[in-house]
Amino acid sequence: MWLLGLPWALALLVTVSSSGPSAEAADRASIFADLSPAELRAVRTFLMERPELGLSPSQGGPLAKNSLFLVELLPPRKRQALRFLEHGGARPPREARAVLFFGAQAEPNITELAVGPLPRPSSYRPLPLKGGRAVPFWARPMTRREYELLHQALVAALAPLEPLLREATGFGFQNCSERCLTFSDIAPRGLGPGERRTWLVIQRFVEGFFLHPVGLEVLLEHRDPDPRRWAVRRLWYNGRHFGSVRELAESHARGALPLARLPEPPAQRLFSSYEPRGRFGTPTEVHGAKVCEPQGRRYRLRGNRLEYGGWSLAFRLRSSAGLQLFDLRFGGERVAYELSVQEAIAFYGGHSPAAMQTKYMDAGWAMGASSYELASGVDCPETATFLDAHHLLDADGPVRFRRALCVFELPTGVPLRRHFDSDFQGGFNFYAGLEGRALVLRTTSTVYNYDYIWDFLLYPNGVLETKVHATGYIHATFYTPEGRRYGSRVHSHLLGNIHTHLVHYKVDLDVAGSGNSFETMDIRFENISNPWSAGARDWAVGGTVGGPGQGWDRDAPAPRLTAPLTCPRYHLAVTRRHENEPSSSSIYTQNDPWDPPVTFESFIRDNETIEDQDLVAWVTVGFLHVPHAEDIPNTATPGNAVGFFLRPFNFFDEDPSVASRAPVIVRPLDPPACSRLEIRRWTPPSPGPCVHPEPFTYNGTYRQV
Repeated sequence: MWLLGLPWALALLVTVSSSGPSAEAADRASIFADLSPAELRAVRTFLMERPELGLSPSQGGPLAKNSLFLVELLPPRKRQALRFLEHGGARPPREARAVLFFGAQAEPNITELAVGPLPRPSSYRPLPLKGGRAVPFWARPMTRREYELLHQALVAALAPLEPLLREATGFGFQNCSERCLTFSDIAPRGLGPGERRTWLVIQRFVEGFFLHPVGLEVLLEHRDPDPRRWAVRRLWYNGRHFGSVRELAESHARGALPLARLPEPPAQRLFSSYEPRGRFGTPTEVHGAKVCEPQGRRYRLRGNRLEYGGWSLAFRLRSSAGLQLFDLRFGGERVAYELSVQEAIAFYGGHSPAAMQTKYMDAGWAMGASSYELASGVDCPETATFLDAHHLLDADGPVRFRRALCVFELPTGVPLRRHFDSDFQGGFNFYAGLEGRALVLRTTSTVYNYDYIWDFLLYPNGVLETKVHATGYIHATFYTPEGRRYGSRVHSHLLGNIHTHLVHYKVDLDVAGSGNSFETMDIRFENISNPWSAGARDWAVGGTVGGPGQGWDRDAPAPRLTAPLTCPRYHLAVTRRHENEPSSSSIYTQNDPWDPPVTFESFIRDNETIEDQDLVAWVTVGFLHVPHAEDIPNTATPGNAVGFFLRPFNFFDEDPSVASRAPVIVRPLDPPACSRLEIRRWTPPSPGPCVHPEPFTYNGTYRQV
């Protein structure tokens, strides 16, 4: 059986057996590989040359145009993939998913196409969402061109406020050179379907500008494809609302406006920068501990196939939503068909309009394509293998993201297992231990202010861990006394707004075939008769196993908010797998949260049986973040990580890590004196010069002195 380990101790249980690995693993994995730059170019060229589509370049030009927004792999249908992987069937045709914005027509919309076969595409077909729903044009993700036009419209609209901004901040929008203002935009972009009105937080453009709001927030209407019809609809300045730019400017001109005067930012050691300041009690000018591989790498990476110990899997980095694993096997036996990130959500509270409006759904910001370069020795150990990624998102060709992923073996710092067997006379019968190691597959998503570090960890005892760390800059707003109810004052003019982080995963457990069932195990105390003492009562721990027959969710849902928020309302939901339910969210949910094309609630409300079916577990993990002064300059990773485990449960006859040749066993040859020891190792006595060169030694005594 395999167990899905979660903080609240739920389990997915299925019966399995094991078999050996196949020699063609790397070739099999290629059906899940991301599109190559050549394939991305081929898809774009093919679509751009289709006269009926009338596509224009993505960059420049008007918004009212037809353009190609996204190209990424369209994974094969599961049934086709399994026939190929397991039964030597035909290789599934390789296809691309293409997202097109049709803005140059009477009824603008967004259309998705399946394009293939690759590497030389010759046809396309509609790729409908569940229910065949059309995606309205106003639900589209933001593009670089729309941001350019948004900035131009904002600068022009706020020109009457330049005296106010210069006096209060020393920065401006007009002819600003190195003392410019910028903005961060908030989503959702409105309060109901069809709206595209965005609150913009005005900030000083200095290092770490997310922590430098100036007290001005602007609501800008930009639904119309013609930016000449865009307009500022409302403003908030230093705790007060204004109906127009003119009203705010006139209030300042009359001297009736309390200004939020900001101090001049220092030239060095700005509080939002990473420049060192202060001192520790111990020196930090020298290098700390490092990871090393004294005898070389113990994992194998061939294309997108990763092998380590008993593990093997295929992986890809989706532009839309991030890491996606396929065909996960241990000991040659598949334990999951897919394990993938679906969505990352952050809901904020606040007193200012921007703060109370902020409900980020990061798939709508293409968090998979926000995978910027990883730094060796910081983001990943120097020993890591780094991999590039290529995305075609809001661009006129593939874009290379250097070192976007890394793979490395990590000493966990705690033994995988160990035991000291005391003789209770100041000595021991034996000591045995196995070092803790895990293989890590990592990438990051920097979605504007926040950085998410995404990890999948493979352990030699058949356990897989998913983990995400949150770091980067907090989403902060201008401090007002009323805002204290919704966060902490983290700097003189800065409020750290309270928020939740919720991350959603898809877990398609698929072992011993795709026909699985779902069970829960409940533990309780029982009041029983003591069998060896007549009349006495005692407490015992008992367990029951059971499972509902229909789609299942953990705990009753919270009060309904909006339709797309249903996926994080459940810690765990189990549904039958359907090809038209590949993801619990979409890139359109952020800008159409009221009536989104993908609604997770429909996955679990169809009353389907989940006994002996192909099942998917949808898992939500998260935490509440109350910002504090120590989040300056950035939120630190300790204490800001969540995840879950896949664990074998009566799958093996014993812990499979007994196959490891890395244990240490120490036995005294002259007990109880313990002056002569037998030390047994199956690896070289010294791993090499990158760690302490002396061979392993052990004493194990605890005697009075």
